[in-house]
Amino acid sequence: MRNELYLLAINITKRCNLACAHCYQDAESLKNGADGELTVDEVNSIIDEVASRGTQTMVVLTGGEPLARTDLEQMIAHGAQKGLAMVIGSNGALLTERRALSLKKAGALGIGISVDSLDEKRHDAFRGLPGSLQKTLTAIEHCRKHELSFQIHFTATKDNAHELNDIIAFGREKGARVLNIFFLICTGRGESISDISPQQYDELLHQIMDAQEQYDDIIIRPRCAPHFKRVAFERNPESLMNRISGYDGDGCIAGTHYCRITEKGAVTPCPYIANEIGNIREQSFLSIWDNADMLQQLRTPELRGACGECEYQKLCGGCRARPLAMGGTLMDADPWCSHVPQSSIVIQPYQMENTVGWTQEAEQRLSRIPGFLQGMIKKRAEAYVLEQGESRVTAEHLSLLAAKRFGGKIPKRPGYVE
Repeated sequence: MRNELYLLAINITKRCNLACAHCYQDAESLKNGADGELTVDEVNSIIDEVASRGTQTMVVLTGGEPLARTDLEQMIAHGAQKGLAMVIGSNGALLTERRALSLKKAGALGIGISVDSLDEKRHDAFRGLPGSLQKTLTAIEHCRKHELSFQIHFTATKDNAHELNDIIAFGREKGARVLNIFFLICTGRGESISDISPQQYDELLHQIMDAQEQYDDIIIRPRCAPHFKRVAFERNPESLMNRISGYDGDGCIAGTHYCRITEKGAVTPCPYIANEIGNIREQSFLSIWDNADMLQQLRTPELRGACGECEYQKLCGGCRARPLAMGGTLMDADPWCSHVPQSSIVIQPYQMENTVGWTQEAEQRLSRIPGFLQGMIKKRAEAYVLEQGESRVTAEHLSLLAAKRFGGKIPKRPGYVE
C-alpha cells in the first residue's frame, strides 16, 4: 500500500532536564512543561488506530525528555501488546538502572540516546548542563548490562563534525544497534546554530557511506539528509545500499511514511515542518494521515527550482523543511544541496526483480521480526542471495546476516511467543 506509516513520533511532553542548543522546542516550555499534554488514554488511542492497520509502524515516544513522564511505561506496554515496535528517544541523562529495567519489562524495543561529542566540555555545552555526558555514558552501561537495545544519535554540526569517526568507533565498541547521524535544520532553538556548509554536508555523507561499507555489525545512517541517495548512486548505482532501497526511493519520508504528533495532539509532517495539519483531539489520526492537504503535496510533489530540474528528484527530492525555514515554500529547492542538475532524464528508484524465493522456515523466521524491520531485512536477504549466485533465501542465510548485523540476536516482534 502506498504511503504506509513506517514511523510515527509522538512528543509526549515538552518538559526536559537539559537545554540543548539545537532543540526545535522553545526554552520556556522545556523548563516548565506545557498545559494540556496528551494523556495516557489519548496516546493509547493513537496506538490503537495505528495498530488497526498492521504492525509495520515504529512508534517513537519522545519529547522534550520522555523519561520526565512517570507513565511512559504504560504507553509502551499498550503499544507492545498491540504488536507495535515501541522505542524511546532520550538524552539518556535520566535513565537510571531501575528505569532501564522498567522500560524493558514494559516491552520497549529499544532507546535512542543522544551523544553529540566524546569531549565532555563540548557535549555538556551543547546539551546545556554540566555532567550530562557522564550521565549519558552511565545510561548506556545500564542498557548494556540489562540488554536493552539502544541506538546512538549524533547531531552533526560545524563544531563536532570532525568527531564522526570517533563516534562510529564508540558506537561499535558499546554495542549500539544503530548510529543515526542527524543533520541540523535551523528552526526553534537551533536558529542560533550555524549549520555545516553544503560541501561539508556531502563530505560527511561520503564518510558515512565509507563507514557503512566497512562495518556490517552496526547500521550507520544519515537522518534529515535525503541527499545520501544521490551520493550513493553517484558512488555506485549497483551498490547494496541502492539495491535495498527502502522507502520508495529513500528521500525524505515526511508525509509519505512518517509524521509527528505534538504533546497537545497537533499533527505535523515532521518536527521541522511545524505546520499543524490537524489535531487528534478534533478528528481521528488516520483521517488526518490519509487526507491532509499538505501530506498530499508531499506525496505528489511538484518541486521547483533546481530540485524540480534534478535527475535525482525521485531518489532524493531534497529536504522540504529547509526551504520553509529560510523563508521559501514547501516545494522550493533545498538550499543545502551542492548538486547542479546534469540531465533531464529522471533516475528511478531501484526495483529488484522478483526472482528470489524463500523457504518456509525462512518465511517463518521473517514473520517473527518487528513489522517495521521486515521490509529492510527481506530486501537485504534477497540482495545477499543474488550476490551469492543463489535464488532462494534460507534460514541459514538469515542466521548469517543476523550474526553480522545484530550480533546473532535479531529483534523479535513484540508479543511474539516461541
